[in-house]
Amino acid sequence: MTATQRLDAKAMSDAEPVTRKTFDEVMVPVYAPSAMVPVRAHGLDLWDQEGKHYLDFTAGIGVTSLGHAHPAVVETLCTQAEKLWHVGNGYTNEPVLQLARALTSATFADRAFFCNSGAEANEAAFKLARKYAHTRFGPSKSRIVSCVNAFHGRTLFTVSVGGQPKYTEGYEPLPAELLHIPFNDIDAARAAIGDDVCALVVEPVQGEGGVLPADAEYLKALRALCDAHGALLIFDEVQCGMGRTGDLFAYMGYGVTPDILTSAKALGNGYPVGAMLTTDDVASAFTVGAHGTTYGGNPLAASVALKVLQTINTPDFLARVKQASVTLVQKLEAIKHDYPQVFAQVRGRGLMLGMVLTDAWRGKAKDITKAAETQGLMLLIAGPDVVRLLPALVVSDAQIEDAQIRLRRALDVVLSAQ
Repeated sequence: MTATQRLDAKAMSDAEPVTRKTFDEVMVPVYAPSAMVPVRAHGLDLWDQEGKHYLDFTAGIGVTSLGHAHPAVVETLCTQAEKLWHVGNGYTNEPVLQLARALTSATFADRAFFCNSGAEANEAAFKLARKYAHTRFGPSKSRIVSCVNAFHGRTLFTVSVGGQPKYTEGYEPLPAELLHIPFNDIDAARAAIGDDVCALVVEPVQGEGGVLPADAEYLKALRALCDAHGALLIFDEVQCGMGRTGDLFAYMGYGVTPDILTSAKALGNGYPVGAMLTTDDVASAFTVGAHGTTYGGNPLAASVALKVLQTINTPDFLARVKQASVTLVQKLEAIKHDYPQVFAQVRGRGLMLGMVLTDAWRGKAKDITKAAETQGLMLLIAGPDVVRLLPALVVSDAQIEDAQIRLRRALDVVLSAQ
């Protein structure tokens, strides 16, 4: 085939409609997406290319917490898009300053750094922790302690800190001076924290690791250990923050304050944005040029994030999240009771919930979510043994009822095939 013929063939191909098959032809194969292709959504309602309706209880893995196409967020984005898109980090802009002031006013933090994702927020946190320790104590204080089955991102640094070998195999050599300890194990933490540790990072509620909430005493012990050894305590609230647990950030419900907190996902409700929050003292370890990002804190992302924060961070909104959680947990407990052969436990906090499979059903979480999709219900897994539910925080009682009906239908289908 000549060059001209190849160009003609490519032009014809580009004009063809895209389908799920197109993914296998043109995308790097790092995902295995569903056979259906979403094209339109509003709130928790979503439609695919065939016009089929779904009830979305994934929120884009905890991202669209105000639901798809939230009117106030759409209006904010469109208004900002007509003003200023991007200026680079040689300049600041009004939306990012307003967002930084709002986040620091609402939290323990004095300073904010903005980026594009949770991985980038954690990358910044880990770099800052090492920089702080190096500046204050010298290069020997460099070890970072994290938990087994944690998830902190997909950069080489963050995925190595994460403690899940399946995500690091084949990428060796990995960054050094990292140690992984069991989650919720105070004795293991005491044994691990020495004067060579610069930071301990933990998710107050482990997400990818199985929707596991930390015990309050565990987090309090981590705070005390970090204080005793001059280490920084980092809370990764990329998934559990921004109202997901019923508090603006999960640390508030636990009564344990970190030195650094990372946020992303729901912060932008689908617009890519991440944040690292910290104190004046810790932030002082970073100086001009010590870290950066081209797009972080651009006016579009910052204006959207500010509107999301203003919407979520009200007493009435957060109270409704807690109320919806009670309702959803009751429905899930009823399902566990009626399907005891399938589910062993319902766990989580707020609207970050997991249904743990029994030993007989271990490894079959994906089978259940696939069956749910055929019933028009979108669910997630948290590892092979946990069905995860992360509905938008605006979920109604009627939608919770609808979801439990669809899940029961899916379970009946799966059980009938046994």
